[in-house]
Amino acid sequence: MLSTLRSFSKGKLATILVTIIIIPFVFWGMGSVFRGGKTNSVAKINSFNISTKDLVDHINNSKLSADKIKENINNNILEEFLTELVSNSVIDIEIEDLNIMISDKNLAERIKKNKSFHDEKNKFSRLKYEKFLLENNIPAAVFEIGLRKNELKKEFFTYISGGIKSPYFIANKTFKDNAKKIDLSYVNLNHVYKKKDEFSNIEIETFIKDNEEKLKIEIIDFSYTKITPLNLVQEKEFSENFFSNIDEIENQVLNDTKIKEIATNFGLKISEVNNFDDRNNNNLIFKQIYVKRNQDKIQIIDKNDFYLLYEINSIKKVLPERNDVKFIESVKNSLFEKNKYEYNKNLLLKIQNQNFNNFDFIRLVDNKDLIKTTKINSINDNNLFTSDSIKLLYSLSKNNFLLISDKDKNIYLAKIEKILSNDLSDKNDLSNYTIKANIQIKNDLYSSYDYLINDKYKITINQNTLERIKNYFR
Repeated sequence: MLSTLRSFSKGKLATILVTIIIIPFVFWGMGSVFRGGKTNSVAKINSFNISTKDLVDHINNSKLSADKIKENINNNILEEFLTELVSNSVIDIEIEDLNIMISDKNLAERIKKNKSFHDEKNKFSRLKYEKFLLENNIPAAVFEIGLRKNELKKEFFTYISGGIKSPYFIANKTFKDNAKKIDLSYVNLNHVYKKKDEFSNIEIETFIKDNEEKLKIEIIDFSYTKITPLNLVQEKEFSENFFSNIDEIENQVLNDTKIKEIATNFGLKISEVNNFDDRNNNNLIFKQIYVKRNQDKIQIIDKNDFYLLYEINSIKKVLPERNDVKFIESVKNSLFEKNKYEYNKNLLLKIQNQNFNNFDFIRLVDNKDLIKTTKINSINDNNLFTSDSIKLLYSLSKNNFLLISDKDKNIYLAKIEKILSNDLSDKNDLSNYTIKANIQIKNDLYSSYDYLINDKYKITINQNTLERIKNYFR
């Protein structure tokens, strides 16, 4: 993650950061992130320092509990917080460099226009405003600082993409790209792939030899006993005496006392199970022990009607025998998936290198009835194929071949036979697609602004300081 942070400016910064302005109010600030000196600097944006206090304040303002942070400390949660802080800081620097300002008068007008503070006559109510501050325990000064920062961000993004008005030809192109109808021929490649029962013994044996380590399974030897009131304290019902003995057994388990010693101490009978794996046995207790095989070797578990005490004696990795039906079936499944992957990859390479033509498509299957046809009515028509497949389809032109999939993960080879499109004429469609075209233009502008930011800012991370903060939360 640190390498990601180091190359932070190479990402879609402006596009990502646009989400910051979606929230109507961010009332709590994180203080100035640009402090003098280099003491306890966790990151630097050009010559601007981000201190450990800035990061800790930012984390505190997230309202995430210390326990939750501790749980996710190894999942790069602090790196995510730092990335977010750097993002906000870059925007703050840009706002300052561009001299974007909001006067006190303008800020007051924006507060007065907020409908949350209007009375039944749709006029600003100071009473409602002050009630809001009291209910949320926010001082007016803090609220106004947060609002100013949020409004400055809005002005910043307006500076980048404001005033966009898409001309008709762009809106029309967007309409055609989204609303065109496509006639499609396609074949389910399940009709083409080699079937599982078609793999020879030689192919199966070769696959096993080439993947011996991956195909090994874990088998365990373990000892266990079911503890009931009858076999522990010679009583029929659960009692204080029974649970007192259970507490003592739990203490011995925590002290890593062996199960045989515990059994001797409490007069319990131990059963032994050897060479167990969970493929060919439906015993739920054994399966639970197997699932927990890589946890504590000795455990006691409350099963409601009894307590289960067990100890894992050994774990071994072995290759199943060739006469193991389930093993051979799993090998065939793996062979099938491998063959399917290789077939799809080679087919895709042929398409990309333009070495696949209509003749190849037709002779793909012996039965021509397996080649189906359909009409896709718009880019949102995902009744037959997945949304991602439809998006790919709509990015291509007539006579192109492609691989697409359905919701059941079946793979199809498809050919675009015909594309039908009309010009934009309906007023409602014109309005909708003008908005869509505007959004696309704005996204392109944000991408262009990304490149400017990439060149303008060098971001460095003090790994030692970040690790020190991690240790604090640990």
